[in-house]
Amino acid sequence: MRTDFNERFDRHGAWRAEMGLRLKVQADWLREQELLDDSSEESVQRLIEQLRSDKVMVAFVAEFSRGKSELINAVFFASYGRRIMPASAGRTTMCPAELGYDPALPPCLRLLPIETRLQPQALLEWRTMPEKWTRVSLDVHDAAQLAGAMTKVSEVLYVSKDEARALGFWHDDRLDDNPPVNAAGAVEVPRWRHALINMPHPMLKQGLVVLDTPGLNAIGAEPELTVNLIAQAQAAVFVLGTDTGVTKSDLAIWREHLAAMENSFGACFVVLNKIDTLWDDLSSAALIEAQIARQCADTAHTLGLPATQVMALSAQKGLLAKVRGDDVLLRRSRLQAFEQLLGRQVLGARQSMLENAIRSGMGRLQADAARTLSVRRRELAEQLLELKGLRGKNHAVVRQMRLRVEQEKADFDRSAATVLAVRSVHMKLLRDLFRLLGSASIKRELVGLTVVLREPGLKLGIKRAYAEGFDNLRAVVRKARALEAEIHDMLTHSFRRLNTEYGFALQIAPPPDMAEAEKDLAAIEHSHMQYLGMGNALQLARPEFCEKLLRALAARVRAVFEAALGEIELWNKSCSSQLGAQLRERRRAYGRRIDAIRRIQDAAGGLDQRIGEIREQETALEAAQHRLDQLMPDLHIRDAHHDEPAPVAEAEAVIA
Repeated sequence: MRTDFNERFDRHGAWRAEMGLRLKVQADWLREQELLDDSSEESVQRLIEQLRSDKVMVAFVAEFSRGKSELINAVFFASYGRRIMPASAGRTTMCPAELGYDPALPPCLRLLPIETRLQPQALLEWRTMPEKWTRVSLDVHDAAQLAGAMTKVSEVLYVSKDEARALGFWHDDRLDDNPPVNAAGAVEVPRWRHALINMPHPMLKQGLVVLDTPGLNAIGAEPELTVNLIAQAQAAVFVLGTDTGVTKSDLAIWREHLAAMENSFGACFVVLNKIDTLWDDLSSAALIEAQIARQCADTAHTLGLPATQVMALSAQKGLLAKVRGDDVLLRRSRLQAFEQLLGRQVLGARQSMLENAIRSGMGRLQADAARTLSVRRRELAEQLLELKGLRGKNHAVVRQMRLRVEQEKADFDRSAATVLAVRSVHMKLLRDLFRLLGSASIKRELVGLTVVLREPGLKLGIKRAYAEGFDNLRAVVRKARALEAEIHDMLTHSFRRLNTEYGFALQIAPPPDMAEAEKDLAAIEHSHMQYLGMGNALQLARPEFCEKLLRALAARVRAVFEAALGEIELWNKSCSSQLGAQLRERRRAYGRRIDAIRRIQDAAGGLDQRIGEIREQETALEAAQHRLDQLMPDLHIRDAHHDEPAPVAEAEAVIA
């Protein structure tokens, strides 16, 4: 039974494949016309790679026994005809699990031992050490084997209270929130710290990443999960029980880990699960409906959310309905309404982002190619005028013109020193910009925060230290923006002079907008400040916890700055390539002029023949310009949620 979310995701994947094919076709044509320089080539490849590797992460968050894993089974894995993620009583997800697909790896489950929490490395660093993970092979064609392997995410260990405290699971000040203790006094803790599930599920292959998180205790002990993974998800689904409403531990998870998303880039939905517990043959349908509506309204009020972001459903009945093909039960479970909301909000926002990237990237490409064609047309017009002036002239005049053009070419070649000087100043400023946004700079600006976090005991001034650290980072971004402006002004002046002296058509694009980096920093700061403000004072007294928090912060800030540097580098290449392209065009033009005059000297009647050739070239340029004008219309963005895409067998091969 197909679901709305599955179908929307399929259309989203088909749209990405089709756009990848169109970009490749356009790039091939530009390359044939010698309108694709190295910078433009890299821009196209980046867009194709972005379409190919774009990820959509949906994080499912809940306290234990809310039916979160059952909801994941119902939405994503009902086609197997059984549960894949452990969701039975007593078998729940004990460690964070990421479900995704990497074609470079075989289907497998990778598990990071819980003991790695005793070491300072952040999760991001452990990902680069595959030998530290336990690997379990998966047979994606065998539902029983697959489900059996997934039970490993439910495995636990029993350790002493001291060990549990060191691992971050035992809190002397919050005894009610601590894990169970067996008869021997041992504490139950997860066996694994993190799980990575790699499988070629159709939606995972198209870029979906599902983050399945455990309850409050496990989330709170892993700061990187909150301040990095959940905070960067395109959507978070917070699962509550209709029968329990918002409990104390539910409210703690919301405040500490999810409320921050309301002011960041992700969408947050609240699901009241298990509405089937209210289905009572002794109650009327209207009474049951009123109970559900009241629970939704109370939940929205408690969490401070609009009522439209709270939905009620039954994951268990939805899964059962899909397995049995029972449309009546599926409608009653309300699962499809949730899937429709998820599809519209998450995939719609993601596609809009990709559409904007394509429009922006291809718009720059079109403008660069148009300038090159304009230069070629002007060169041909000048050459045509020059050759027409030779009609009826004797050999001495033709020879004199050849000498003059050769002298012009020699003068132009000597002017290369001016271009080199421009590039030298440009590269110096660019190196300053790269140093400003480098890892050493991040470390330097966060040194005050690092000192406070590494102080023993309670961190009373931690919020002030965070604020100062982020003020320092914002100052770095402002300096980067000022350097960008300086580079832009320098290149604008230099390009204007080169245009005047040598007849170029150089036009510098505006520098990358650093506002995106500032928005990202604001989101990171918000997630950390939210995390600090909710009952983590004692956690912050533990050195190993602070070290993880610091590493998680540095990793995310580094990712923001590296993204900004990537945009700046591409902008720099675009400027340099434009100058290089027009230098090459001018040298070719001089070569063609000299060759034409030589042919006229060597052969009678060569003048009319050469004029005819130039007119043919002008016609070809007009045709190329017309084709270029169709570049954006050919890449017209169609709504993947409504229009049926063209066949994409070849497109999928392009972005595979």
